[in-house]
Amino acid sequence: MSDEFTHVDDDGDAQMVDVGEKADSERRAVARGEIRLSESTVDAITTDDVAKGDVLATARIGAIQAVKHTWETIPMCHQIPITNVDVEFDVNEGAVELTVAVETVGKTGCEMEALEGVTTGLNVVWDMVKASEKDDDGEYPVTAIENVRVVEKSVERA
Repeated sequence: MSDEFTHVDDDGDAQMVDVGEKADSERRAVARGEIRLSESTVDAITTDDVAKGDVLATARIGAIQAVKHTWETIPMCHQIPITNVDVEFDVNEGAVELTVAVETVGKTGCEMEALEGVTTGLNVVWDMVKASEKDDDGEYPVTAIENVRVVEKSVERA
């Protein structure tokens, strides 16, 4: 691991990394995370009985949109050509797990795009179900977005 910070110039100012000299590569990144929910909310998601509509379809669209717009929200990210986005949900007892796989051909990786897809997709789930998660005291005792992480990153020279 390098001791040099690549997003900081010699004067300590933030900078975007120059990838102009790098060769194009086929790149893939996969990120995963989950949102813990009450069992009744998970049941409502699986039976498509949520007042705001189809939670997973909406979250899928949100995740894809986030991937495509990562460069607009993460200050030092490059705008990259996304060649594929795969969004998968695993709904189980008390949680919805979201996995986002992103592929590109270019000079820089796509792990930030995968992470943005996961976090936005999970935020969309939360937005769609938050009314049913509130207890009698107005608290959200179960709900938590957790374990957001990159689980795979690969680079293959084009």
